[in-house]
Amino acid sequence: MDKISYTIGSKVPGSRAPTLAASVRAQCDLPWSRANQLIERGKVTVDDAVVLDPSSRVRPGMRVEIDERRPSPKPLTIPILFEDAQVIVIDKPAGISSVPYEKRDSETAMDAIRDAWRVEGRKASVTPLLVVHRIDKDTSGLLAFAKTKPAEKAMQKLFREHDVERTYLCVVHGHLTDLRIESRLVEDRGDGLRGSTRTPGRGKRAVTHVKVLEKLPDTSLLQVRLETGKTHQIRIHLSEAGHPLVGERVYVRDYAKKREPIPSERLLLHAATLGFAHPSTGKLVQLESKLPPAFTKALAQLRERPPLTEPVGTRSARAGARSPRD
Repeated sequence: MDKISYTIGSKVPGSRAPTLAASVRAQCDLPWSRANQLIERGKVTVDDAVVLDPSSRVRPGMRVEIDERRPSPKPLTIPILFEDAQVIVIDKPAGISSVPYEKRDSETAMDAIRDAWRVEGRKASVTPLLVVHRIDKDTSGLLAFAKTKPAEKAMQKLFREHDVERTYLCVVHGHLTDLRIESRLVEDRGDGLRGSTRTPGRGKRAVTHVKVLEKLPDTSLLQVRLETGKTHQIRIHLSEAGHPLVGERVYVRDYAKKREPIPSERLLLHAATLGFAHPSTGKLVQLESKLPPAFTKALAQLRERPPLTEPVGTRSARAGARSPRD
């Protein structure tokens, strides 16, 4: 088959947008199996982006190109730590989004799971992956998806009611003591960033428990337990306490006004444990993820780092925490 390009035309009023597989099949007069195969092997692009899911919808104006000579994309390698008919839990690397935020987003954790299924010879586009929680793109560690609607409903309820055990390992600037941080988080604290507020009735309650595991020359290794799970909660709470994460590039503005942040190739935040009641059996599923090599390398370097002549953040976080914005 030569390279074929075409533009999706107008759809029939009242009908659903066609799937990519249906469009390729009709355009090229192919069997369903062949159309699916071309897509899943990365031979089809939509608006210049490779789309690997035959069931994705295409809409009028989108440009589709089919090229059998196109190199197949290299599968994303990602460890699957737990999987059954209801749930899958992976060990997500840093730098990969949990889910696509735009329709053409690729190389997400969901794509990585489907790549792993393809390598095993499984039908990657048949089983749904349903979102029950997320971790930040720059955070590594444990991430769960449901595979059925009943499991999705049950897992979302567990996360919503805080019946999930989640601990993180992270490295922050300076030294602090064990503490509990509680605030109400808003999407804009007044300067365009998410943060805490004291305004009554605003924001969502967020509670973070911090335990110091090791004090390094001018940083600290922490274990953090989430009582709630709001967007960027750990990063915001520790930054507002005067101890932003090493590798932080967003919630470091106030700290950077006073001293130079310690450079790091990655955000030193890792989702280390995840525990939940299985949605079907009720049995406890308890999983643990080891620190990835890039994290352990950065930690070793920080242990050897000469301490600064001026102490960094030596006050306790309770005494040195910044007041939430109004």
